[in-house]
Amino acid sequence: MADKTIIVTGGAGFIGSHVVRLLVSRYPEYRIINLDKLTYAGNPENLSDVENKPNYVFERKDITDAESVRAVFDGYLPDGVIHLAAESHVDRSISCPAEFVMTNVVGTATLLDAALACWKGRFEGKRFYHISTDEVYGSLGREGRFTETTPYSPRSPYSASKAGADHLVRAYFHTFGLPVVISNCSNNYGPNQFPEKLIPLAINNIRDGLPVPVYGKGENVRDWLYVVDHACAIDTVFHRGRNGETYNIGGNGEYANIDLIRMLCRIMDGKLQRAEGTSERLITFVKDRAGHDLRYAIDFTRLERELGWKPSLRLEEGLEKTVDWYLSNEQWLQHTVSGAYRQYYREQYENR
Repeated sequence: MADKTIIVTGGAGFIGSHVVRLLVSRYPEYRIINLDKLTYAGNPENLSDVENKPNYVFERKDITDAESVRAVFDGYLPDGVIHLAAESHVDRSISCPAEFVMTNVVGTATLLDAALACWKGRFEGKRFYHISTDEVYGSLGREGRFTETTPYSPRSPYSASKAGADHLVRAYFHTFGLPVVISNCSNNYGPNQFPEKLIPLAINNIRDGLPVPVYGKGENVRDWLYVVDHACAIDTVFHRGRNGETYNIGGNGEYANIDLIRMLCRIMDGKLQRAEGTSERLITFVKDRAGHDLRYAIDFTRLERELGWKPSLRLEEGLEKTVDWYLSNEQWLQHTVSGAYRQYYREQYENR
């Protein structure tokens, strides 16, 4: 009998796979249920190193399907939920806003209802942990950082849908007493990130000598958080955070996009043994994204002060590790770009 059973939604995705790997490895006495629909960004190859562990279970489910979600809760009787499943790419949200509302808002409501029904008011030892984004706070000027009390001001369909989910989670805490915690994180980077996002896209294009697109003049500023550090923060908040509270998680790595890409170009030139400046010539400025927020920056003082977490890596160190991983895992990248990873799922799960 497992000490705890935890459902991780979106556990085959970028951040989710790192969380699942950490929990499966760090807590062999736990049973970890990975609930993932396997959309284009959900890749079971991300977890090939833990998929045969005795405390890991995979369930291919859609979080908007109330009947399927309820069956998973009734079947496993979880003690906790770590909710990461989400549509997350801003550009896609501009093209298909309704998909983001469905997954991020309706999906979250479906999970909250399932947890409420499963736990039947017996909340001792239970926890629903919702992972959100700093984008719900809107856009900063040149000064200041987001804190847990910054008013919400979402400016894209993606951030609006995440804000809606955040409000629902808090409503279930205040209305029903559901034990919840929320964290809002800055931009993640690291191994296994789907190559539509800025850093893996740039690594892939630099390697292949293709243009590296940068929005506008590259002046937009983001705080970058190494994904392994984020997974450790999630573990900390899940086990030690206080019910009803919000914790901001940042990487202390604030850079303008153009400076980030130039740093990445320098690292890639060194790794690929190219003359300095070779990769920078690939930088191509493109039309800016609609409603592009100027700057995000996270103040994670509360998390550090109350729970003792802080990031372990500076951005340049994290980028070095990230570049090394992508250059050493070209097969993963090619499978992801081509969609061949879907065959991996069929072979590993459907054909057993």
